Amino acid sequence: MSSKRKYGLDIEQRGKKKEKREETVEISEIILGADVKEKVKEAWRKKEQCTHGGIEVDCNPFPHCILRNFIQDQTFLENLQRELLDLNFHDKSNDLYKFKQSDDLKKRKKPHISGLRAVLFQKFRSWLTEVLQVELEPTVDISCAKYEYTDVLLCHDDELEGRRIAFILYLVPPWGQEDGGTLDLYSTDENFQPQKVVKSLVPSWNTLMFFEVSPVSFHQVSEVISEEKCRLSVSGWFHGHSLDRPPRYIEPAPPRNPHLPRDEALLFEWINPVYLDIDYQAQVQEEFEETSEILLKNFLKEEKFKEVNEALKQNGIRWVRRGPPNKRCYERADQQGLPPVSRMQRPGAPRTRRKRGRRRRRRRREGKRTRKQQEAPLGGAQQQQQQQTAETRRRKRRRERAKSPAPRCAGEVRRWGHGDYTLVHDTDQDNTEFALDLLLHCGCEDWQTEFGGFTSYIANGEDEELLMVSPENNSLALVYRDKETLKFVKHINHRTSTLTGNHPHGNAFYDFSFVYYE
Repeated sequence: MSSKRKYGLDIEQRGKKKEKREETVEISEIILGADVKEKVKEAWRKKEQCTHGGIEVDCNPFPHCILRNFIQDQTFLENLQRELLDLNFHDKSNDLYKFKQSDDLKKRKKPHISGLRAVLFQKFRSWLTEVLQVELEPTVDISCAKYEYTDVLLCHDDELEGRRIAFILYLVPPWGQEDGGTLDLYSTDENFQPQKVVKSLVPSWNTLMFFEVSPVSFHQVSEVISEEKCRLSVSGWFHGHSLDRPPRYIEPAPPRNPHLPRDEALLFEWINPVYLDIDYQAQVQEEFEETSEILLKNFLKEEKFKEVNEALKQNGIRWVRRGPPNKRCYERADQQGLPPVSRMQRPGAPRTRRKRGRRRRRRRREGKRTRKQQEAPLGGAQQQQQQQTAETRRRKRRRERAKSPAPRCAGEVRRWGHGDYTLVHDTDQDNTEFALDLLLHCGCEDWQTEFGGFTSYIANGEDEELLMVSPENNSLALVYRDKETLKFVKHINHRTSTLTGNHPHGNAFYDFSFVYYE
C-alpha cells in the first residue's frame, strides 16, 4: 500500500513538472550563419542596404532589419499563438493608441511563452550584441498586443531612457496592405521632426522586425481596417546605453491677437437671443465659474448656422494639412480664402476666476434644486429688492470687465476626417498657461462617439478622463483649464465610412477653435 502511494505522488509531481516545463526552440539556422551575421554587421555599420534570403537590412529612414522565418518549429509557433490568445488582455486607449495588451510576459510560466522568452533573452540577445556591436543588458521588456478593427498606434519614436533596440514578432493570419495594421516608418526633417511615411511593412507570420531606438525612429502601427482578422504580436525592447539626443525642437507659438470688443449689433445678428439676455448670462456665468465648463446649445441663430455650414463646403477654401504627425494631423483653413460668412469673429467669452490645483470637474450642483425651485414666491417689495440687487451685480461686473486687460486669443477653422487627431506632447507651450478653450462644431450630423473626433481633457500624468467634448452641431463648448490639464482630439477611425453617401459633409466635420489667454 505504501509503495502505491509513493508511486502516485511521483506521477503527480512529474505531471506538475511537465506543466511547467520550458519548451526549447531554435532560431532559423540561416540567421545564425557566420556569413549572414557578417553581412548584416557590415550593412548596419555602414548604414547600407542588404538582402539575403529572408533577411533584409535597411537604414532608410532609420536602421532596421527584417528576419523572416525567425523560429524554426512551426508547431511551436502554433502552440505559442494559442497560449498568447489565452492570456488576459487589457484595453489600452489614450491620445496615442487604442489596442489590447497583455501583462508583462517576463513572469508567464506557460511552456511556449517561456521558450520564446529564453531564446530572445539569451541566444537572440547575444546575436544582436555581436552583429550590432552594442552591449545589451539582460533586462528585456516583453508583452503581447492584439490589434483588431480600428485599433491603432500613432506616430512616436519609442525613446525612453535605456531603450536601445525595439523588436516585434508577428503571429498573424495571411495579411495584406488592405487590412491595415502596417508598421509605417517616417522620414524626418532638419529639426528631427517626422515628415511622412516612406516605408510600410506588412505583418507576416513568423517574421521578426527590429530597429534602433533613436531621436529619428518615428513609426506607427496604421489603423487595422479588417473586421475579421487579429494582428497578434510579441514586442518589447532590449536595453542598453541610449543614443545622444539633440535638444528638443520647440515650435513657434501661434500668433495671439488681442480680443477687442466688437459692435454689439453683430451679436444680435448672429447669436441666439436667449444668450443675449442679461439674466440668462448671469446664470451661465454662475454655472461656469462653479464648474469651469459649459455647453451652450443652439448658440447661433438657425439661419446663420445654415449659412456657415454651406460656406464651409465651398470649393474655394484652401485647406492646409497641419503636422508634424507626432503632434497633430488635421486640416486648417487658410483664412484668406474663407467666405465672409465663415470668417472668424471671436465671440465674447465669460470671465472666469482663476482656479489653482486640479480641476474640480465633478459638478457640485448635482442633486441640488435650481434657483427657482429653491425660492419661495416673492411679494412685491421683495421682488423689487431682488431686481435692484441683480442690477447692482450687473453694474459691478461691467466695472470689473472695464478694468480687466483684454485677453489675447489664437484661433483657427479646422476640418476633421478619417485618420485625423492631435496628441499630447512635452513641447506644447499651450499647456503651460491658464487658458479658456472655445469650440463651435459644424457639419457633425449623426456623429457618434465611437468614431473618435472628440476633445478629451486629462490631468497631467494621469489617464483618467476629466471631460469629453463630443462634436455636436451648433453647440458652443467653453472649458477653462489650468496648467495641469491637457487636451487632445481622439483619432478618427474607419467607422466614419458608414457616413459616406448620406452625410452632408461626407465623413468630415468642422470646428471653430479659439484659445483665450489671460
